[in-house]
Amino acid sequence: MGRDPPVVTAAPPRPAVDAPAGPDGGSDGVPARVLRAVPVPLALVVMIALAGVVLGRVYADPLLTRLTAGAAVGSVLVSVAARRLPSWLVAPLSVAALAGWTLLSLRLAASHAALPGGLGEVAADAARNAIPRLLTAMIPVEPAPDTVLVPVVAAWLTGLAAAEVALRAGRVLLGYLPPVLLYAGALYVVGPNAGPAVGPTVVFAAVAAVGLAAPAGRAGPVDADPVAGLAPAVRAAVRLRLLAASAAGVAVVVALAALLAPVVAGQVDARPVDPRRYVEPPQVESLDENPLIRISGWALNPDQKLLDVRTGAGAADAGPPRIRLAVLSDYDGVTWRVGATYRNAGRILPAAEPAPAAATDPVRQEITVADLTGKLLPAVPTPREVTGARVAYDPASGTLIRPEGLAPGLRYTVASVRERPDANLLATANVPAGDAVARVLRVADGAPEQLRRLATQLAEENGAPYARATAIADFLAEHYRVTADAPSGHAYPNLAFFLFGPRNGGGQRGTSEQFAASFAVLGRLAGLPTRVVVGFEPKADGPVRAADAYAWPEVLFEGVGWVPFDPMPRPDEQPRPVEEDFRPKPEDPPPSEVPAPTVEPTATPPAAAGPDRRGGTGGPGTPVLVGGGVGGLVLLAGALLLALAALRRNLTRARLAQGDPGHRIAGAWRELTDALRLAGHPVGADLSAAEVAERARRALAEAQAAPPPTPTRPPVPAPSPQVPGPVRGVEPVADLPGGPVDELAGLLNQVAFAPGTASPGQAERAAALATGYVAALRAARPGWRRLLWTVHPGPLRWRR
Repeated sequence: MGRDPPVVTAAPPRPAVDAPAGPDGGSDGVPARVLRAVPVPLALVVMIALAGVVLGRVYADPLLTRLTAGAAVGSVLVSVAARRLPSWLVAPLSVAALAGWTLLSLRLAASHAALPGGLGEVAADAARNAIPRLLTAMIPVEPAPDTVLVPVVAAWLTGLAAAEVALRAGRVLLGYLPPVLLYAGALYVVGPNAGPAVGPTVVFAAVAAVGLAAPAGRAGPVDADPVAGLAPAVRAAVRLRLLAASAAGVAVVVALAALLAPVVAGQVDARPVDPRRYVEPPQVESLDENPLIRISGWALNPDQKLLDVRTGAGAADAGPPRIRLAVLSDYDGVTWRVGATYRNAGRILPAAEPAPAAATDPVRQEITVADLTGKLLPAVPTPREVTGARVAYDPASGTLIRPEGLAPGLRYTVASVRERPDANLLATANVPAGDAVARVLRVADGAPEQLRRLATQLAEENGAPYARATAIADFLAEHYRVTADAPSGHAYPNLAFFLFGPRNGGGQRGTSEQFAASFAVLGRLAGLPTRVVVGFEPKADGPVRAADAYAWPEVLFEGVGWVPFDPMPRPDEQPRPVEEDFRPKPEDPPPSEVPAPTVEPTATPPAAAGPDRRGGTGGPGTPVLVGGGVGGLVLLAGALLLALAALRRNLTRARLAQGDPGHRIAGAWRELTDALRLAGHPVGADLSAAEVAERARRALAEAQAAPPPTPTRPPVPAPSPQVPGPVRGVEPVADLPGGPVDELAGLLNQVAFAPGTASPGQAERAAALATGYVAALRAARPGWRRLLWTVHPGPLRWRR
């Protein structure tokens, strides 16, 4: 048998000429390939750029929009150009391009904002503070390196992610997710600080739809059936499955639309959440919150150079303008405070509309910082533009700060608009009232009665608001003296001593601190909206020294604005005694005018009938009853005393040994103040910790130096003015048994101003200091007073 010949299968004939293949292997021409390749990248670029448009609505100019649009174009183009490269190479190439575009953007923003320093310094500062400064910046935000860095980087990374998913993986709908998230983030950052973004949102949705509808993938016959080559049974099953999947997808979309549409429609008129409320704005220290207390220190060093000022020619010709450091609107009876909320600002500050009848003059000054410390930035009111320093601004008070703090040699330029109110309108101008000015009309509780009577007297004699303000200024100028060595203080007791204290005891004299604070308090008591301003009044252009520091009051008038007043006395006039023009009416009539009570004789009461001795002895005798009653009272009193002593001991143990270190230090301080009150030296709530410590030292020194007073002739303490700080003429007392109370005051201040920083060792130290001081003060009392000290119920009921 022969072998079968081998079967030879012929290969299919190849076409004579190959058709040009597209990127996906298709046979279309160049126009068709371009038509398929352009829509999706273009849609991604437009969608990312629209997020920059939405965010740019809260910026002062379109620089941010241009930079984000450039980031969108650059990121998508890098991904398109590197489409033929392996996927792991695209990210490094795109990040390198991102670094170049970011540095270029930071340089353009720094040049636009006129910020000093090199590109490296600016870039490092922006990288450290970009997010907090973006969320604390004042609206409108000036495009600066720290306010454009995050949007530019976010736009570039969004373009990279979207292009890789939509173009390389072919998942266009999934590739839209990064631009959608970026757009939503831009809307969230804008919040309620701009109107609804209806137009950009409609364009965003339309561009996304065009990108989805554009042709993609391999081209083929229009009527090609994807299941044409399958068996009839398989083809029917596949078509049925595709139809079911499409129907399910449509049902899900319709259900989601039905459920979410009412929710979305209900949020159309809702006010968006402002993310800035979750970020703490720049803060200042206590000296910047209340710079009024620095007046007395500057008065004692009048030659200290604080600033160097150069004023523009036009403003200098009219005399050196008054420079404002801070505006203090809040007063709680103890301290005047700025109470400002600072927002990071660029060169251009929000323009405040001047009063309708006020004349305005532009003022431009170049200021160089010398020995002035803190964060407050001096400027002529009202500042409009600041160059040479990064600032934060409070529009309500017009106060500027430099968050990094002042440094010698810092030079900046301020362009301001100085308002000059129309003096012809003041005589008939009224003062505003209501919630809008409640802050500058509020009178804190506890105002001394003498202050109220003086304000009432001046208000009754002058009806018009301007007449009242002038009367208060004239009264202060005519009755009080300016002295550089007056102690600082503007709490209610300090002002009462300044206004009504004896001249030979230090009263009726002070610095501009007391004059301005007294005017502001008396004005509010008389119904005038007032505030205190701290600043400088230089005599000439050039150095500004500590002697030029000055505080003055201002009153708000309708249609005129804030008007400054000068309550300072004239240098060539001798003040008149206060008693000549103000003599407080006594609350009670003098003793000589009190009618003596009339005593009428009464009839002698009849003698009580004696006990009936005729009866028998039906019960215990009188001695037994008396003895039992006395014994019961003694036992009851002893039990009460023991209970009080136990309660006092438990209270002390709870204060000194329970709770966190901060609570234990505060408890030690309450032990000290309770001891002072038990010893007859109570301290008021208006005194600071240092002042209470000084009183405690003096109280113990007096108790140890003098013999205990007899019960029949208690000593009468000499009246002393309650002024903060050490009392003049009294030498500090040496460290006392139980440790220096100044250290305990320092620990209390640490707990109050830096919560959470106290350690258990410091709490134990505070307990030892308080225990030692209380024991020393109690040991200086007589024996029976020491016993009474232990069981006194006062600390159990006193307000803690």
